[in-house]
Amino acid sequence: MSRCKALAAAAAKALHRLNEMGVRLALDDFGTGYSSLLYLMRLPVNEIKIDRSFVSALASDPDSGAIVRSAVGLGHNLGLRVVAEGLQDRAAEAVLVEAGCDAAQGFLVGRPAPEAEITAVLLAHSGLAKQMD
Repeated sequence: MSRCKALAAAAAKALHRLNEMGVRLALDDFGTGYSSLLYLMRLPVNEIKIDRSFVSALASDPDSGAIVRSAVGLGHNLGLRVVAEGLQDRAAEAVLVEAGCDAAQGFLVGRPAPEAEITAVLLAHSGLAKQMD
C-alpha cells in the first residue's frame, strides 16, 4: 500500500472512531476540490456543506441552481443534513428554500462577531439570561 493510501485509510479509521463516540461530521466545501462522492459512501458523514461558489452564483447562474438543487437532493437521499455556505442575498435564499436546504450560513444570516457578543445573543434567546438574574 502506498504511503498516501495508508494515510487515507488511517484518517478514515479515525473518523469512524470519532463517529462511534458521537461526534457529528460534516463534509465542507462540497462540490469542489477533494469532496469526492466516494467520501459520502465511505466516511461517516452526517452533513454536507455546499460550497459558497455555487451559492453565491444562484441568482445569476442557472447551472449553479441545478448543482445546488442536485446536491440538496443527493444529501437528503443519503439521509444527510445539507447546509449552504456563503448566503448573501434574498434571491439565493429563495432558491435554497425551494430546494429544501436544511440550513445556511453567510452574511445574510449574520456577520462574524466577537465571542462575547455571540454568547450574549445565545443567552438572550435561550431563556437562560432570565434564570441567571
